[in-house]
Amino acid sequence: MSSDNQMNSAEDRDKVISAFGGKKGLIDSGIPAVIFLVIFNVTKDLQSALIASISISALLTVIRLARRDTLQHASSGFIGVLICAWFANRTGNASDLYVPKLLTNLGYGSVYLIANLVGWPVLGLMLGPILGENLSWRNHPERKRAYVQASWLWVAMFFTRIAVQYPIYRSGNVNLLGTVNLAMGYPFFIATAYGSWLIIRRVPTVKP
Repeated sequence: MSSDNQMNSAEDRDKVISAFGGKKGLIDSGIPAVIFLVIFNVTKDLQSALIASISISALLTVIRLARRDTLQHASSGFIGVLICAWFANRTGNASDLYVPKLLTNLGYGSVYLIANLVGWPVLGLMLGPILGENLSWRNHPERKRAYVQASWLWVAMFFTRIAVQYPIYRSGNVNLLGTVNLAMGYPFFIATAYGSWLIIRRVPTVKP
């Protein structure tokens, strides 16, 4: 591979990582969940755990805004924590903290599935403009096939999370659910994103 191609590949990779929230986005979404589990186990008090989780998420949001990160990435994690906390506080059941995440996986999984079936893969719609090819990939079967194949990885990720975590949620085992949620969060997401990149990079971008 030539140096120019390597440079373009690295630039495209960075754009893809940024599109999924970047490395900071992954960290911001995981730390509040870890804090919740720790505080809940120490205090056995749902309110204390929720307050601690919201507080650390708010702090991370302020830090990101102070560093002039994009508003979307800075606020999305905090809003997500607030929604999860509202669910758990409304019922008084700590396991309900994870209901929004289950519903999110169901929603995203369904969208990715339907989009693939109708020939409009989500990754193509999302990454096409970022990589400078817009919708030109739809007129190139190999490039379109790559986006479809990569999108199937995300369908598998979303529905696998539900298949594994929903039975645990029904059992009411908060610690196991929280641990599995974290294990299927960072590692699963990174593996899926990397697998998608390996598929997409095999076919050169199509410039309009």
